[in-house]
Amino acid sequence: MTKTGKVLTGIGGVIVLLVVAMIVFVMTFDWNRLKPTINEKVSTELQRPFAIRGNLGVDWSRKGDEPGWRGWVPWPHIHAEDLVLGNPPDLVSDKKADDKTDSTAFPSGEMVILKRVDASIAPLALLAKEVWIPRIWLTQPDAHLLRLADGKNNWTFHLANSPTEGENTASSWSVNIDDIVFDRGEINLNDATLKADLRAVIDPLGKPLPFAEVTGTDNKEKKGQQAANNGQSNTEDYIFGWKVDGKYQGQPLTGSGKIGGMLSMSDASRPFPLQADLRSGSTRIVVAGTLTDPGNLAGLDLQLKFSGASLDNLYPLIGVLLPATPPYNTDGRLVASLKQAGGAVYRYENFNGKIGDSDIHGDLTYAASQPRPKLTGKMSSEKLRFADLAPLIGADSNQEKANRGERNRQPANKVLPTEKFDTKSWDVMDADVTYAAKRIERDKSLPLSNLSTHVVLNNGELLLDPLRFGMAGGNLNATLRLNGNKNPMQGKVDLHARKLQLKELLPEVTAMRNSLGQLNGDASFTASGNSVAALLATSNGNLRLLLNQGLISRSLMELLGLNVGNYVVAKLFGDDEVKINCAVADIQLRNGLATPRLFVIDTENAIISVTGNINFATERLDLSIDPESKGLRILTLRSPLYVKGTFKQPDAGVKAGPLIARGTIAAVLGVALTPAAALLALISPSEAEENQCTPLLNKMKQKK
Repeated sequence: MTKTGKVLTGIGGVIVLLVVAMIVFVMTFDWNRLKPTINEKVSTELQRPFAIRGNLGVDWSRKGDEPGWRGWVPWPHIHAEDLVLGNPPDLVSDKKADDKTDSTAFPSGEMVILKRVDASIAPLALLAKEVWIPRIWLTQPDAHLLRLADGKNNWTFHLANSPTEGENTASSWSVNIDDIVFDRGEINLNDATLKADLRAVIDPLGKPLPFAEVTGTDNKEKKGQQAANNGQSNTEDYIFGWKVDGKYQGQPLTGSGKIGGMLSMSDASRPFPLQADLRSGSTRIVVAGTLTDPGNLAGLDLQLKFSGASLDNLYPLIGVLLPATPPYNTDGRLVASLKQAGGAVYRYENFNGKIGDSDIHGDLTYAASQPRPKLTGKMSSEKLRFADLAPLIGADSNQEKANRGERNRQPANKVLPTEKFDTKSWDVMDADVTYAAKRIERDKSLPLSNLSTHVVLNNGELLLDPLRFGMAGGNLNATLRLNGNKNPMQGKVDLHARKLQLKELLPEVTAMRNSLGQLNGDASFTASGNSVAALLATSNGNLRLLLNQGLISRSLMELLGLNVGNYVVAKLFGDDEVKINCAVADIQLRNGLATPRLFVIDTENAIISVTGNINFATERLDLSIDPESKGLRILTLRSPLYVKGTFKQPDAGVKAGPLIARGTIAAVLGVALTPAAALLALISPSEAEENQCTPLLNKMKQKK
């Protein structure tokens, strides 16, 4: 061998010896000697205490599933035991401050405790400045999540070497974690912002539970999609069960459910299974589905069921403002995109359910946008039970309120609903929702055939335009505006009733079935108040009604349950049925006092005038009914009648004093032109000749 060959051989031998020595050193090195340095460096970078209190080691082995020569390259498998991560030094809750068991090493408390962590690192990826960790195993994770009232929390990390504004943030190194595997663990949440104090425990199920078995689907759609996507695996099975209990928004909360065993952090197409059954008071929320792209918490695809005593109880739980309702249940698909630029978007699609005895269907979208979140969508009902609308205006019974756990009660001596609107929460969310009910179920004495409305809530102002009912062959068309930013609330109502057919308005009255008459009316008023009773007590506006070719009788009043009306009709007409040629009313509302400027009923026997007032503020009546017979026909009574008392207990009787002088009613017909002209406007030109109110109103105009 030449001298050069001997030198090269010697150098090669030295290199081999150095490599062997390095391998032996790495393989036999006591990595625990690095723990103080690692603990210090990690604590400094995270700006919170960190410690590996147990054994730290590295094992080397080949990864058999690597192709070709790469399979011979040994991988480092790192394991560390008894790891603890503390809270930031300035984050100490009242709970922790009172806890004398906190160690001196972690004066602000412990955020995460892990019995053991195992991870493998791809060595060849380091050559490309990539830290690739295919999988991390977490053994018995125990997390304590904390947020104070000022918003500070322990899950937001501020790194010591974070670049300042304007500094180049690009790094030549990258870190990629594919999967996270975990076993039994515990999570505690103490959140002053959400008024939450919850404890969740996660335990293995014992054996995997198929996704389809929990969700009740065969998952064919997902299988087909994943088969087309490079043969990727189906949705993971459920591996763990979990339970939670504590308080959320100050209310008791309990629940249980199931989750998968692995979080895919790099494969956005691999869904992570979730299932939950939560209860808070009377409210129950059940979900089953998947978390998509769990590495970025990008979205949800869940089958979602709600049920409870009233929809407004959901606001503390989900942050969506909904009205008070009877007991409800719904079932639909919730699809959420959590990483939208303008805020997370939740879509509750193709849901079906019931509110009270009314069915409900539709699609709703909730966008967590700024300056306020917004709810949009369309809803419909095949059948709407009219009584199910009562809670919207506080007109439901005390028993129904008690069933929903509400303390507010309607006073026994009041008829008008006194329950206050919760306007203070109207500005937390905007809304733009349409609703239509194909059929309304109500007492047969007042058939409402359908309902459609467009609800817009914008910065605390509520608009229903239109609010339309189909009724008795005609329609009620209204526009309702309520300004919840004012205290008391301000409201404005415009209502128009057209072509309400009397024979359909009172279908149970046999004699009315032959009636050809109809009812028309207009109402417009403004008011202020935080309940229906308060609004009516302060109302200002006008009400005009026109009815032609009707019928009145004592039996009709009895059928309608109007005892005072029964008395009045009996005194005026006896027990006979009397035809109404025309009835007209022009009523002025001033500060809750309704005063007729004109209220005349023209029957086949007499002309009847109603004067006095109705006080909505005090719920009292003070009306005088003055009849005058036509021709030679004699009324049962020719003295005026009175109707007094409260709405709850009205009283009727005969006025003491002289009989009515003939011609008194004739003076009533000499009213001003304006009321008569306004009432004539309720008669369409095509009906003017057939409507029997036309000659009466024209006569009034001529009397001016």
